Amino acid sequence: MDYHLSTIYMISRLLYYLFLKPLSYLSMWFLHRISDLLFVVVYYLIAYRKKVVIENLTNSFPQKPPQEIGEISRKFYRHLCDIIMESVKLFSISDAEALRRCTPSGTELLHRLYAEGRSAIIIGGHYNNWELAALRFKPLIPHRVIGIYSPLKNVFFNTKIQQSRARFGMELVPVKNTKQSFLALETERFVAIFGADQSPSRTSKNHYWTTFLHQDTAVFYGAEKYARKYNLPVIFVKIYKIKRSMYRYELALIEENPADTPKGEITKKHVQLLEQQIIEQPEYWLWTHKRWKIKRFL
Repeated sequence: MDYHLSTIYMISRLLYYLFLKPLSYLSMWFLHRISDLLFVVVYYLIAYRKKVVIENLTNSFPQKPPQEIGEISRKFYRHLCDIIMESVKLFSISDAEALRRCTPSGTELLHRLYAEGRSAIIIGGHYNNWELAALRFKPLIPHRVIGIYSPLKNVFFNTKIQQSRARFGMELVPVKNTKQSFLALETERFVAIFGADQSPSRTSKNHYWTTFLHQDTAVFYGAEKYARKYNLPVIFVKIYKIKRSMYRYELALIEENPADTPKGEITKKHVQLLEQQIIEQPEYWLWTHKRWKIKRFL
């Protein structure tokens, strides 16, 4: 490890052990008070990615006037600050509190598939607290659970997040190792969780073009590709916010036998399901992400 990386590693350790970890033991009431202060800083003082958020909202809802776009933006930043503090809480949250804060619906579907000897793919978006919902799967279902993710560049925090998720039985698999993981798990009953609403890289060829929120959009095709290849049922997870830091998720079957579907059909369906939730309550999606940074050349 070179000097620069070593310095980053040491600063990250100090930040985690002196600040984030102790903070995670506070009650959500205290964390909400910190979130309220963070909102003032992020929204009013530094205006973090505010230009990106307004542009994304304006392009996604061309029929909405600027005043309404501004109000959605403000609500989004309040929610984002809560998500940040909830993410800190995940470093020490108990299984009982995690279940209380994110109650399940539809897990009987996965129990049926397990009894039938089948694995499955779960697809979701960065909507509401997707991290908390993902953590809740393993304690409630018999399958082995793997989460396909893009590793953080910060080695220390990437390790800590892996350790935190492992407490609940989830195994994180870097996206570049997806193929090897599916081959290794071929004889097991597992659930693979994909986040399908991030923007693919400009060099990636593994994406599918569709219309999403009034815009030409490149969508990761990996989830459908593996579903069709191994004929794994595809399930979409809908996450609802009941009140502050309290959520409920529902599992909805998209396709029981993907091998029989035309290419692109499953991707279109999960994109439409996410789009429907965003239209109903747009403030709960991750608008700071530069979702439409790649363009299709016709």
